[in-house]
Amino acid sequence: MLEHLTIGELVERVLAELKRLAYAQNTQLAYRRFYNQVLRYAKSQGVEHYSEAFGRKFFEATYGCQWTELPQPIPKKFRPPVRFLASLTDVQLHGTVVRRRPKNRPYEAPPAFRTALDAFTVECQRRGYSSYGQRTRMGRIRLFLAFLAAEDITPDTLTARHVSRYVATLMNYHPKTVLAILTNLRTFLRFLHDAGFHAQDLSSAIPRVRAGRYERLPSVWPADSVQRLLNAVDRGNPTGKRDYAILLLAARLGMRVGDIKALTLSALHWEAKTIVLVQQKTGRAIEYPLLDDVGWAIIDYLKHGRPATASPVLFVRHHAPFEPFGPHANLHHIITRYARRAGISVPTAHHGMHALRHTLASALLERDTPLPVIAEILGHLSTQSTQVYLAVDRAGLERCALDPEEVFAYGDE
Repeated sequence: MLEHLTIGELVERVLAELKRLAYAQNTQLAYRRFYNQVLRYAKSQGVEHYSEAFGRKFFEATYGCQWTELPQPIPKKFRPPVRFLASLTDVQLHGTVVRRRPKNRPYEAPPAFRTALDAFTVECQRRGYSSYGQRTRMGRIRLFLAFLAAEDITPDTLTARHVSRYVATLMNYHPKTVLAILTNLRTFLRFLHDAGFHAQDLSSAIPRVRAGRYERLPSVWPADSVQRLLNAVDRGNPTGKRDYAILLLAARLGMRVGDIKALTLSALHWEAKTIVLVQQKTGRAIEYPLLDDVGWAIIDYLKHGRPATASPVLFVRHHAPFEPFGPHANLHHIITRYARRAGISVPTAHHGMHALRHTLASALLERDTPLPVIAEILGHLSTQSTQVYLAVDRAGLERCALDPEEVFAYGDE
């Protein structure tokens, strides 16, 4: 029983317990943000010690209803606050946070393939695959291994027939998904043979799948919508200063989200007016021009918006602890927040930060910028990746259009 603790002390005890239990960093931050609201409300009410009655009072004042009257199952938007308040009671009564659902266990490879998978992980690292690329590849290989484990198949008993049976389970997947899975599977099977885990190279048992490289057009916004989005940012507060600089890097320079998140203070070369970094996706160094509007936005953020933190990363969260964005954060909330504020209505598929990168490429094409130059700006390894934007260059397509009458007339000659 820890009823003698003040609310502030109880909150710190809960947060320490979450850390001990290895809760995800993003989850710990969500708890801390919520408890800051609780502490402010307690101070305004002159309450020093926590009780369930106080928790219910806070919930009603914040959300306009009693949590005991919520329908079952509890609506999604109310689940986090109910859970956060319950954690305060848990620690107060039991000294620990009681899990309401089992924690996801770390992945355990089938024993027969554990050594091979560990070796393949090392090989992927040796080849310089990005952390995202490694995670994606491993996820696909694990599905294959789960299928083999369910059939009691070991590396010694694995045959081309087993591989074919697994491939048959993919028949309802999207062609591009099948292509990606089979490509990774082919690499894994080839590795098993090369590393001595299997006597035969079964990669040849993987069928070749043809899928259009670009079946979906890039998400492109009208130019005026991008400017409206930027104008909707409130640059009078620290978060707005940060978000404005982030959006400018995507809209003006076409930087990927991963590179924006990983951008360090040392990558900013003010005298040369450049930004130099190693791309997270390709591992290749790239140099961006530090445009005036981008540079001034970053300066404004550094001088008047960025919290005091020892982190070398430029953009950090604005809730304590002031740390970089999580590895899986896609910053989707930033662009959707200001799109709504600007009254911009775009299809759901066009809402992501990557849409600003696509829009920049489209705008460059409209100005007759050569494809190699656009590829260099976007950090593409090949102009083949850049050619997809030709499909959204309407003016260029119109210039390529043929007049049917002229074609027929030429055919009659």
